[in-house]
Amino acid sequence: MKAHAWVGPSSIARVLACPPSARFSEQFPDTASDYAAEGTEAHELCEYLVRKALGEKVRKPKGKFHCEEMQECAEGYAAFVMEMYETAKQTTPDAVLVLEQRVDVSEYIPECFGTADCILIADGTMTICDYKHGMGVKVDAEDNPQLKTYALGALEMFGCLYDIDTIKLVIYQPRIENISDWTISKAELLQWAEETLKPTAQLAYKGEGEFCAGSHCRFCKAKAVCRKRAEQNLMLAQYDFAPPIELENSEIPIILSKASDLVAWVNDIKDYALSQALSGVRYDGYKLVEGRSNRKYTDKDAVAKAVTEAGFNPYSEPEILGITAMEKLLGRKKFSEVLGQYIEKPHGSPTLVPDTDKRPEYTTVNNEFEGE
Repeated sequence: MKAHAWVGPSSIARVLACPPSARFSEQFPDTASDYAAEGTEAHELCEYLVRKALGEKVRKPKGKFHCEEMQECAEGYAAFVMEMYETAKQTTPDAVLVLEQRVDVSEYIPECFGTADCILIADGTMTICDYKHGMGVKVDAEDNPQLKTYALGALEMFGCLYDIDTIKLVIYQPRIENISDWTISKAELLQWAEETLKPTAQLAYKGEGEFCAGSHCRFCKAKAVCRKRAEQNLMLAQYDFAPPIELENSEIPIILSKASDLVAWVNDIKDYALSQALSGVRYDGYKLVEGRSNRKYTDKDAVAKAVTEAGFNPYSEPEILGITAMEKLLGRKKFSEVLGQYIEKPHGSPTLVPDTDKRPEYTTVNNEFEGE
């Protein structure tokens, strides 16, 4: 099992923008997602392919998310890294390539460490290359706090062994065809670390500083209940709207710029409230009910056979007719007679609705204990 720091390099951008969020979010549990698991598997595959290209004996990783796209992305990354390495060796035969290297950044951020995907040292330049498998957010290497933090940890590890005066940061994000790089001098990086990173990290470590809402809230575990974020989003509700016919063109962009953040915030609150309600929390005026679901066939082959024997054509090339279309074809009574045993309606996922909703309240384990 991999250890985790109280804050890692991937969270530094948020911590710099909102220092107290680091400690505030600790009270909320980590939530695993398929996206994160897929990203982890992609990184493992990338490392395997680069090591294999280097001639190392390595075992191919296995995972449930491996697919042709992931394979192509990882192969592209491996080729990219090897090209950088071979190019570096042309001027520096003893160039150093290190993969998945844990780096310690506690000199600037208390108790902080992380793992750099790729570190290449050659001819006075240290390159930090980071693989990004996600495609929802484009990541830029320019002034990237995460990569600069990795670079500081790598300097701490290799700075006394090699003469390094230039740092090159690289983002490789293949699924959106994004390859970005940016260069900073060692002196500029250390100045940023001392003047910006270190003092802000110390505030964050103590839970101090000012809360600040923004795009960095996206990956914060406290985003659903943060009052500062709520205040910012509620500003849209306080907008002094004129009747729609009187809105001016200059006002529309103002509303649109806030609307997407407002929608994201509301959805975060909905998800949080649902998870709390499922754990037993009750909200005045709301209740849990079973969500709606769609009917489905339990055995399509049996359905096709039964409909054919009843004298009907069950197909709409090349697929079997959907349930609604099939019911229309056979008629409701005939549909029930011929296919009733092959139709099921699964339970819907629980959802939080106003208590005026006519559906019966959903029973959770906590509800049952309360009843007893």
